[in-house]
Amino acid sequence: MKKRTLVQAMLPFMMVAIIVLLAGCSHQAMVLDPKGPVGAEQKDLIVISTILCTVILVPVLALTAWIVWRYRDKEGNKASYKPNWAHSTTLEIVWWSIPIIIIAALAIITIRYTHALEPSKPLKSNKPPITIQVTSLDWKWLFTYPEQGIATVNYLQIPEDTPIKFELTSDAPMNSFWVPQLGGQIYTMSGMKMTLYLQADEIGHYFGTGANFSGAHFADMTFDVNATSQSDFDAFVAKTKKVPTKLTMESYETLAKPGKSEVQYFSSVPDGLFEKIVTKYTNGQSIHSGHGSTESVKETSKPQATDKNAPMNHNDHSHK
Repeated sequence: MKKRTLVQAMLPFMMVAIIVLLAGCSHQAMVLDPKGPVGAEQKDLIVISTILCTVILVPVLALTAWIVWRYRDKEGNKASYKPNWAHSTTLEIVWWSIPIIIIAALAIITIRYTHALEPSKPLKSNKPPITIQVTSLDWKWLFTYPEQGIATVNYLQIPEDTPIKFELTSDAPMNSFWVPQLGGQIYTMSGMKMTLYLQADEIGHYFGTGANFSGAHFADMTFDVNATSQSDFDAFVAKTKKVPTKLTMESYETLAKPGKSEVQYFSSVPDGLFEKIVTKYTNGQSIHSGHGSTESVKETSKPQATDKNAPMNHNDHSHK
């Protein structure tokens, strides 16, 4: 009995200790530290939903604990005993109306946020979006910049305060593209071209990952996202265009084979590579453009850029 009493006495302190430990891990909750407009709205939805659920959860748990304690089977318990009591209209109204009101409010809020956060909806900005084509492979990410004519593997550089239009597909098992602090996530699937708009409001390094199990090395499908100033982004493009390695159809087939990869840079990309990947498994059928996109697959031409900087160092992608 003494041991049981000690455990019961220590229970509140154990709960406090758990809360403190979890609070110490709060810096790892990247979705609660958004750095872009999409991530910020998603955080608002998480917070609002949590508060509304807490309005129901906390009173229910507290009332449950009070009932168990008040009406426990104990000698000398002075709680009222009404064996024939069965119904209370007042209580029925309270414990049905409050949850219904909260659930209705939560449904309305969720619908509004879901519509506002439609992945293919362009972000409001006075700057034109930059298109980046994303291909998930086993077990790596290929990023092609059709407007700049370059490509990277497991590394993504974008200008700050500029909408990024991601076009996504897969040449491997289905995966999920996710940059927690910017927003997302969205699935990549073979034979489909999905669309996702994101934006980084601040210069910084962000964590990107594949959020879907895709085989032995799925945990290695992480990538760096480097949000820089526009001038640094232009310098990155100019450097990459001087890299001696070019992405060809033959080198792409090698890259697409299962295996891990370090960061790579390519100074050129074959015309229509992304479209060929999308239609690779369709057997002549029309492709599906996901999330409201009605765009047809078109080959993208590559504008020429002027080389301004020294050749890219493959080991340096900080571009600070």
